[in-house]
Amino acid sequence: MTIESLDRPELGVLGRQISLSARDLDALTRTVIDHVAAAGPFSGAALHGEVKIVVRICLDWLIHRLNGHPGPVSTDSLEAAAAGCAHAGIPIDTVLRAVNEAFKSGLDLIARLEPADTVGVVTAIGRVVELSKLVTGAVSKAYVREYKADAAEHQTATHNLTSALLGGQPPAHDLLVAAEYFVLALAVPAHPDEDRPGLDRQVVARRKLRRLQSALAALLDGAALSLLSVDGGTVLVPCTASTDAELDGLVRALAEAALVPITATVVNARPEEVPTAARQAHELLDTAQRMGLDPGLHRFAELALQHQLSRPGIAREVLGNHLTPLDEHPELRDTLQIYIDVDLSRLRAAERLGVHPNTVDYRLRRIGELTGFDPARASGLWYLRSALIARQLA
Repeated sequence: MTIESLDRPELGVLGRQISLSARDLDALTRTVIDHVAAAGPFSGAALHGEVKIVVRICLDWLIHRLNGHPGPVSTDSLEAAAAGCAHAGIPIDTVLRAVNEAFKSGLDLIARLEPADTVGVVTAIGRVVELSKLVTGAVSKAYVREYKADAAEHQTATHNLTSALLGGQPPAHDLLVAAEYFVLALAVPAHPDEDRPGLDRQVVARRKLRRLQSALAALLDGAALSLLSVDGGTVLVPCTASTDAELDGLVRALAEAALVPITATVVNARPEEVPTAARQAHELLDTAQRMGLDPGLHRFAELALQHQLSRPGIAREVLGNHLTPLDEHPELRDTLQIYIDVDLSRLRAAERLGVHPNTVDYRLRRIGELTGFDPARASGLWYLRSALIARQLA
């Protein structure tokens, strides 16, 4: 609808003109505001600001239209008042409820006056409805514009803070920095639909990313800082927004939202330590993936040995070489790996291998003979497990 569509002078539809002084208009405005305040949740004091201006503008326009005068030539004043309501944190439904109350007052005015005829009543009500549509559209437009501006400003500030922390730069003074962060590195695999014929891979991947970002914002009430792509990235969670124990549930919830299994690692850091912590978290994530660990959250304490053995050097080469005698006996190497995976249970190892438990015992003794490290002894088992990790990470 355009403003011009209301600009149709149609005088004489009511039996007499509506004559309200400025004082009468103010009184009617207060009555409307009181009705809205009674419905809650905002008090009358909270509404006696920009909402009152919106209502007064609507009533003024309404009376002019019912008196047969042209409609407003501009909605700028109304949009400015509606934008003020948005800034004040008043929900749009509260403002629109106030607008509806104002137009109900207009209908009450029609009921109290003696219209010229039935056509006059229909015409007057039509003016109320048309003006209501115009006002509703103007208020909605103002709210959308303000919300977009606020979102863009928040997004810019969040991006600047994230970039500053990860880049080791001092954040701007007006940005709120937490005393400590959980620095999470995330690996997000492809969704099955990304490889489905007939679907746009990039579109499916972007939707997965949007689901992940929306869930992150909702779960932490917008407190998290993130730098994410379709295959993962870095998330900074203020320690005031989550506890360490809650991070496991957070990662599971993010995986459910993204509809893919997510693998993550975490390192604690003060703001100035974030760049180093982010690098360490991603190194741990790389270790977890190369080790073939299950999806979920993995901490440094869990991966300390694996992480250290992932560092190139002569120590890793020496450890890996301890398993060289098993290269010609893959069944022995597999038995050792499974024996360790099932927490040193010969019965469970036998079940998984499909052999008799005595066969497992024989193979373990044979491993000790070939490598010089007895898996039945703590020291020998430690070296053999370390050697397996070194081989996997080499």
